[in-house]
This record gives sequence, structure tokens and C-alpha cells, in this order.
Amino acid sequence: MTMNDLAPHLLRTLYALQGEGAIVTLETLTAALEVRRTDVRQAVTALHREGYLDALRMRLTLRGLALGAAFTAAPPRPLRRPSLRAVKAA
Repeated sequence: MTMNDLAPHLLRTLYALQGEGAIVTLETLTAALEVRRTDVRQAVTALHREGYLDALRMRLTLRGLALGAAFTAAPPRPLRRPSLRAVKAA
């Protein structure tokens, strides 16, 4: 999984959680996205470095809020491909 795959999902999830007023932690994001903690940590670090996320407070910046809203309107592609069994069953 690459940063380009995970970042839209992370921004969208943070946007939704921040809108609800929820306290966001690394564990919250890991559980919501159902991905490895290491991948989430790397994505948070990269988004912080690019100015979309304040990693210390786990809050989106104004630029991050704009992207999160855009990803909510048009959902990003799925993180994982459907399993081969699910495809054969359909």
C-alpha cells in the first residue's frame, strides 16, 4: 500500500471524525481504516510534512479540510482489491 492510496482515505476519515468533534488518535484511525498502524503513521507524517495535517493535535489544516471535503463528495478508490473468492462468487 502506498501513500498515494492511503492519503485520500485518511483525509476523508479525519474530515468526518473532526466534523463529529471526536478525539482522533492513531488507534482510532487504524481501526477506522482497517490498515496497519505503520502505514497510518507514515501517511500522517507525510501529510503533516506537506501541510495538510497537524500531527501533534491530529487535526486537519485548512488545506486538509478542503481536500477531505472533496474526497467526501467523490469517494476515492478502494484500499484493497476484492478477494478472488468474492469475485468468483459474484
